[in-house]
Amino acid sequence: MPRHEFQPGRLLAGLVLLAGGVLYLLDAAGERDVPWYLILPLAFGGLTLAALVGVTTYAVRRDREDRIRESSER
Repeated sequence: MPRHEFQPGRLLAGLVLLAGGVLYLLDAAGERDVPWYLILPLAFGGLTLAALVGVTTYAVRRDREDRIRESSER
């Protein structure tokens, strides 16, 4: 199996949505009383943060590749 690059934005998005799902399941099971309006900001905020992390990761990788390309051309 070929290796792939680590993508922290996708990891963060998955963890946030997993947390939302666990909260929903706890509410459905009657273990916790989670208000419905808590899940939406959690998901929206988490996905926004994941997008920012993804864009930052992309920018850092692109800059690193540009530096490597410039040093190899010299």
